[in-house]
Amino acid sequence: MALDTRTDRRPSFAGLLWHSTVGKKTAMAVSGVVMLLYLVAHMMGNLKIFFGPDELNGYGHWLRTVGEPFLHHEWFLWIARVVLLAAVLTHGVAAFQLSRRDIKARPSKYVHKKARTSYATRTMRWGGVILALFIVWHILDLTTLTVNPRAEAGHPYENLIASFDRWPVTTLYIVAMLALGLHIRHGFWSAAQTLGVGSAARDRVLKTVANLLALVLTAGFVAVPVAVVTGAVS
Repeated sequence: MALDTRTDRRPSFAGLLWHSTVGKKTAMAVSGVVMLLYLVAHMMGNLKIFFGPDELNGYGHWLRTVGEPFLHHEWFLWIARVVLLAAVLTHGVAAFQLSRRDIKARPSKYVHKKARTSYATRTMRWGGVILALFIVWHILDLTTLTVNPRAEAGHPYENLIASFDRWPVTTLYIVAMLALGLHIRHGFWSAAQTLGVGSAARDRVLKTVANLLALVLTAGFVAVPVAVVTGAVS
């Protein structure tokens, strides 16, 4: 007679945390902070376009050599890309699952009433969809250079000019950056609450910081295509 050697496996702490609403909100908050730090660095790098091609192209080359000789050529970039991809996927999956959980838990008789009062939530959801689609385009346009016929590898200054010389691309970029600003404005304050930073005494400060971050990042990113379109940089 064969013995049943199967044992009931208890879910890990990480598994329990991920499957809880608090865990998903925490994952969204932490991944959001990672993406926010990246956006600040990315915006500062983009603004080097105002200092000429040598400055921006030199910065692009430096990114590929960070950590040498300890790291091989472009290893830092790939590590950053993997971390950022993990943050984006974690943020997106957690947001989707929380949205589905919220819809399932909502009493049907309150659906219409709730829909009228959830402007911020709906803005975050649709803003997230817009940004996800934009990220795919942005990678194809300025990273892989697949959809930028005038792009040349190793020349980020010239590639930005070539990209924003096309008005549909410039329009798409500006719309995406406006969506990003709204996303940051609500998401920063929400993340602070989730991570326990917020309080009644600090709410006004946190909302002010959220507004300033959204404004600075939106203006910083939008400044580049506007400068190209107006001929301020060429």
